[in-house]
Amino acid sequence: MDHSQVIIRPVVSEKSYVLATAEKYTFRVHDKAHKTQIKQAVEALFDVNVVEVRTSKVPSKPKRRGVTAGRTRAWKKAVVQVAPGQSIPIFQGLEADL
Repeated sequence: MDHSQVIIRPVVSEKSYVLATAEKYTFRVHDKAHKTQIKQAVEALFDVNVVEVRTSKVPSKPKRRGVTAGRTRAWKKAVVQVAPGQSIPIFQGLEADL
């Protein structure tokens, strides 16, 4: 699996903004990716040293639109902690807004 396929996109939420100030960055990742692949992908794409990777599965939620009922997709989330003093540039502008 290619590095750009492992990391799908950053997660934008209030919790991820707070974690970004502590050098922890949240990404939506491929469902089949494991921690070693996620670490290698973040190090290759953003040129940082990864200290720790935590993953979790986000379950699907039931949704309704009128009579039609369905569910959202389940997805995998990874919280990546980088070495002290390092940061990921796509989260730079977000930290100043807090």
